[in-house]
Amino acid sequence: MTIREATPADLLMILSLYLDLHETDIPAADERLWRTWDSILSDENHHLIVCEEDEKIVSSCVCVVVPNLTRNVRPYALIENVVTAREYRGRGCATACLAFAREIARRNDCYKLMLMTGAKDERTLAFYRRAGYNDVDKTAFVQWL
Repeated sequence: MTIREATPADLLMILSLYLDLHETDIPAADERLWRTWDSILSDENHHLIVCEEDEKIVSSCVCVVVPNLTRNVRPYALIENVVTAREYRGRGCATACLAFAREIARRNDCYKLMLMTGAKDERTLAFYRRAGYNDVDKTAFVQWL
């Protein structure tokens, strides 16, 4: 298992992996997709983390470091798009991706690392608790646009 940040060549494998998240198809390889991909890769605060096994990206998460004026001007980090290919679940891939994200947050002197999930399955919630997250300190609200 190799945990690393995404490289330009990883786009198609990541998009395929997202079919195990909530996507129903892979977006068209148009200018908007390439512009977004370039933006992600060039943003020093945007970290797309991947787990590679069998020469295939099998798990991923995004960690975004957000500059902040509170907490003694310390940033915070957000986790999003945590996913593991169905056939690789339970092998520690997502746990390793989240640990890599935690190290990014620590290196950037973040005072907290947050994630939200729409999952209701108790196994998924227990997974996040085992990874060090709690669901008692904050209340999350979402406004879909």
